[in-house]
Amino acid sequence: MGWAEAFKSYDVRGRLGVDLDPDLAYRIGRAFAQVLTPGVVVVGRDVRDSSPVLQTAVIRGLCDEGVDVIDLGLCGTEEVYFATDHFAAGGGLMVTASHNPIDHNGIKMVREGARPISGETGLNEMRDLALAGFGPAKGQGSVRQDNPRVAYADRVLSFLPVDGLRPLRIVANAGNGAAGPTLDALVARGNLPFDVIRLHHDPDSTFPNGIPNPLLPENRPATARAVLAAGTDMGVAWDGDFDRCFFFDQTGAFIDGEYVVALLAQAALAVEPGARIVHDPRVMWNTVDVVRRAGGVPVAARTGHAHLKAAMRAHDAAYGGEMSAHHYFRRFMYCDSGMIPFLLVAGLVSRSDVPLSAMVADMQAAFPSSGEINFALSDVEGAVAAFEATYLPLAETVDRLDGLSLEMGAWRVNLRRSNTEALLRLNVETRGDRALLNARVAEISDLLRRF
Repeated sequence: MGWAEAFKSYDVRGRLGVDLDPDLAYRIGRAFAQVLTPGVVVVGRDVRDSSPVLQTAVIRGLCDEGVDVIDLGLCGTEEVYFATDHFAAGGGLMVTASHNPIDHNGIKMVREGARPISGETGLNEMRDLALAGFGPAKGQGSVRQDNPRVAYADRVLSFLPVDGLRPLRIVANAGNGAAGPTLDALVARGNLPFDVIRLHHDPDSTFPNGIPNPLLPENRPATARAVLAAGTDMGVAWDGDFDRCFFFDQTGAFIDGEYVVALLAQAALAVEPGARIVHDPRVMWNTVDVVRRAGGVPVAARTGHAHLKAAMRAHDAAYGGEMSAHHYFRRFMYCDSGMIPFLLVAGLVSRSDVPLSAMVADMQAAFPSSGEINFALSDVEGAVAAFEATYLPLAETVDRLDGLSLEMGAWRVNLRRSNTEALLRLNVETRGDRALLNARVAEISDLLRRF
């Protein structure tokens, strides 16, 4: 078994029967208990066939260390975050592979207050304990089933006051993941003037419509077609554990993540003028422009949920967003949510005199961007060195907060290594010049592909 390979920077992920199995899940439960001594822990799972077995193993490991467990059953990752805080638990674990292939699974973990765990804050220690093994059980904790979904729904709905909302029609694609039951609870609990047309709604471990990952272009047409067929005002789609959501305008066009960050920043600043807004540095000119024009203070932070959450706490930020569709909210334990952005964007459209496409079009024209382009290279170090030799001497400003960001006057580039794969990730943006954008992307791509 390649158990050590399952431990990543912020969570556990791996191939079933190769990197991850019930024995390792049991060991992780015991290690989590020993490192955090949490007293009470909440545990949830996604829809995959392997998730109940892995969840049972995690719970058994926790109980064998004397920890009491609240079993949330099928839920989303953000419901584990909420329940950890709601029950004042010492931690939470979510068994999920999110958008990964069907033969994968994983475990996401938080400590008290739904604070993130990383290699430097306990995960490496858990890994070492889990790989070393354990002796006899030290105690016997209890297990009870409970899911505070009504309280969770009330918290999420509190982000969208209903006064002044006009009716909307919305396609909501749950991807046959965990989102469907939670969306139903929100709709039933809220007094929202939204006609929600459900697509791929029921949880189904076989994923008959494909793995729910709307970030992949090939997975977008189903939502786009449904928006056009029903003539709705917008569409939304979630990944498997619904901590990320993705948006489509009324024409079925997919809205790139950096523009969603700007929309949500506008929503946050409408409620809290002058607030700080945290963003990742991959593509940022549009976000900085929108935040400043709305009277807010933009703050850049390294990509990754642990970094974004830490920056939000340090700056007391109201909202933080990544172009990869992770969105964080101070009033939601500084955690990411896929349901809060859905409501906030729907609220913006509902209160706007123009359609969603028009709300985004001005930003796209003012600050066109490439979207993230991945390069699988045999010599990553050589590619980075060649890039630096070519472009560093031309840069007006240099920033190494996350990879290498260079401002070149009319255009800006960010090049960063993947944390998990032998990939380089490229993002380019310009000030209103799509021809320049295309030229620079082609030029840099040609350089990198030599390696």
